[in-house]
Amino acid sequence: MTRLLLQTPRARAQRLVRRLRRDDSSPLAGRVVMVTGASSGIGEATARAVAARGGRVLLVARRHDELERVRAELEAAGGQATAYPCDLTDGVAVDALVEQVLDEHGAVDYLVNNAGRSIRRSLELSYDRFHDFERTMAINYFGPVRLTLGLLPAMRRQRFGHVVNILSWGVQLKAPKFAAYLASKTALDTWSRIAGRETYADNVTFTNMRFALVHTAMVVPTDNYEDRRGLTPEQAAERVVRALEDRPLTVDTPVGRAGELLNLAAPRLSDALMSRFHRRSPDSAAARRAAARY
Repeated sequence: MTRLLLQTPRARAQRLVRRLRRDDSSPLAGRVVMVTGASSGIGEATARAVAARGGRVLLVARRHDELERVRAELEAAGGQATAYPCDLTDGVAVDALVEQVLDEHGAVDYLVNNAGRSIRRSLELSYDRFHDFERTMAINYFGPVRLTLGLLPAMRRQRFGHVVNILSWGVQLKAPKFAAYLASKTALDTWSRIAGRETYADNVTFTNMRFALVHTAMVVPTDNYEDRRGLTPEQAAERVVRALEDRPLTVDTPVGRAGELLNLAAPRLSDALMSRFHRRSPDSAAARRAAARY
């Protein structure tokens, strides 16, 4: 029920009509869907799920060979896909990508801002690593914002568009050791809420997806994460596709909502609990080795 209430009125109506008609077709069929970070993890799984629903997938990532592998596999399975190698931290490259895509497709109907970088490292090991904060902002915030700004005018002209941002429940929990990562994700979360209010009248909407743990290559360097309960990339992708189809405002977790409520209702208690969690969860061996090299 909460998910339904957070959808736009038009999306709610379309969903109800599909249910009444027992229509299994996806709103993604025939649409142009760009997915960043599409060479692995959630991005690759999302591209596969979108292609299976009839969407034309624009695959964006840095690794050309892996991107071509995904494209070839999607087309072999009967899907439509085009690969666009691009480093999203390179502003000139992003602008060129936008120009090429708009020239070839006219507009992007759906955008999934998935490409990202995570760093788990305490402030104690970060005093001489300001570049960690610059790197995470470059890929997690400036990259998707620049790409979205480039694609928004065409979405607004056609009076349709939807942007899904892959974020983290940490933006609600404010988890220790993730200052660089969560600050960049929180920036995108806030930017998108404001952008969505400015484009709402043009039927261009945004979804912020605050995932808990998803078992991808990005979390491998963190000690013991492989033993923790979490989603597979495929399970996460199914949720992303539902967000593309239903266009909810946010997709949260119960723990994330509880943490956000505690931060508002009892901020000092929340600080005390998180401080205890911080002390009991040491930096990973990978984080300590990286800090020792600088």
